[in-house]
Amino acid sequence: MAVPVSDPELVPVPAAWQMHGRRPAAALRPYVSAYTGYRMDAAPRSVHLGVPSPHLTFVLCLDGKVEMLANADPGKPPGEFAAMVAGLHTRPARIAQGDPQTGLQLRLTWRGARALLGVPAGELAGDVVDLEALLGRRAGTLLARLAAAPGWPERFALLDAEFAALAGRGRGAPGVLPEVGYAWDRLEETGGNLRIADLAREVGWSRRYLAEKFRQETGLAPKAAARVMRFERACDLLLGPRRPALARAAGDTGYVDQAHLSRDFRELAGTTATAWLAERRHA
Repeated sequence: MAVPVSDPELVPVPAAWQMHGRRPAAALRPYVSAYTGYRMDAAPRSVHLGVPSPHLTFVLCLDGKVEMLANADPGKPPGEFAAMVAGLHTRPARIAQGDPQTGLQLRLTWRGARALLGVPAGELAGDVVDLEALLGRRAGTLLARLAAAPGWPERFALLDAEFAALAGRGRGAPGVLPEVGYAWDRLEETGGNLRIADLAREVGWSRRYLAEKFRQETGLAPKAAARVMRFERACDLLLGPRRPALARAAGDTGYVDQAHLSRDFRELAGTTATAWLAERRHA
C-alpha cells in the first residue's frame, strides 16, 4: 500500500503535496528501502486506493491520522492510526484523504518486519496494525521525538538511530529460513519474471512447500510476490518524470503486452491505469 506518490526521488510533486525523500543508512537498507517525509494540504474529501507493493507501508503521522476505510483483507476492521504498518496484499485498500497531514512514510521490507518489529511479515498480511501494538510505548516516544525535530534531515537521522537500535536487539531475524530469503531475492533480481517451477527447483523444495513457507514469512505466495514486484516496477516507471506510454512500460517490466498490465491495474489497483495516474497527478 502506498501514498499517492510512489517514489519521491522520481516523481514531480503536485502543489498539494510537499515531499522530502532520503535513503536510510546503508546498514538499514535490507530492512527499509526509502524514507519519505510529506505534507498534505487540505483538499476536498476523496478516497485513495492503496495499491499492492512488495514493501510493507510504515506511516508515522506528526499531525493528523491515517483513516483506513477498508483494508485489503475485507475481514480486517477499518480504523484510524497515528502510526501504523500495513502488510503485503494483492487487493487495493481504501484510505480517506482530504484532511491536512504531516508525516513520514517508509518502504519496509519483509526482512524489516522481523528485524525491527519482531514479527514475520506474514502475520501482517492484508492488515493495518497500530505501531503501539508492535513496539509498545516506544512508538509514542518515537512520534513525539519526530514531531519535535526541527526539520526533515533531523527526522531522518532519528529514524536511522531508532532502527539501528531495534535491529541491534535482533528481534526475530534468526527465524528467517535461508531458502525463503534466497527465493525472494531471486524474484527481485528478475523483476518478478522468474517461473515459480524453476525457482522451486533452485531452492530444492516442491512448489507447494515453497509456497507455504514463503507465505508464512512474507504474507504472499511466490507467484503473488512476483506479480506485485512487476506491478510496482511498472507503477514507478509511469510515475517518473519521463513517463513512457503504457505499452512501453508493460514491455520494459516483463508484461506480455499492454492488456496484461491493464488487467493488473484492474485487479490489483481496482481502477484503470489512466484513472490511477490522474489521482496521483491531482493528489
